[in-house]
Amino acid sequence: MNSQLSLPDNSLRLINHFEPGDVGGIIALHGKHYYKEFGFGLGFEKYVARTFAEFVSQFQEGKDQVWIAKAGEDIKGCIALVHRDAQTAQLRYFITRPDYRGRGLGKQLFQLCMDHICMRGYSRAYLWTSANLTTAAGLYRKAGFQKTEERHSSSFGVPMVEQKYIWEATRR
Repeated sequence: MNSQLSLPDNSLRLINHFEPGDVGGIIALHGKHYYKEFGFGLGFEKYVARTFAEFVSQFQEGKDQVWIAKAGEDIKGCIALVHRDAQTAQLRYFITRPDYRGRGLGKQLFQLCMDHICMRGYSRAYLWTSANLTTAAGLYRKAGFQKTEERHSSSFGVPMVEQKYIWEATRR
């Protein structure tokens, strides 16, 4: 798939495959963004690098999915869906660059992911996030996700509250 998103400047293209440089670009985007906005240390970027490399190397066509929004070769946002079992998927790596926030990109990426969850017949999806990501949490709740767990952590170099959200097809 290679299509245009309906943003005001029509400058983005959306892909659901990896192009050369995307893997490193997505990892770098997470590392830089979470350091600048929340003070997450290098441990966070290492975590993303390790788990994203696992996702890419174990990618199962038709079960796993990635959507990457680009302006030229510059990654402006992404979201991924990781197959966990026949009924369960995990949302991961959801990020939108600050210069594209408030323009609908995050909502569109999230909706593509939710549409894929329903199309593939997953009855359950979950994600882990940080309590300070309130805009994203609003999207999750609006789609029927419910917060099921909270835990305090400093695993990325700063105190934070990790949250788990779960979506079940019967709740939607």
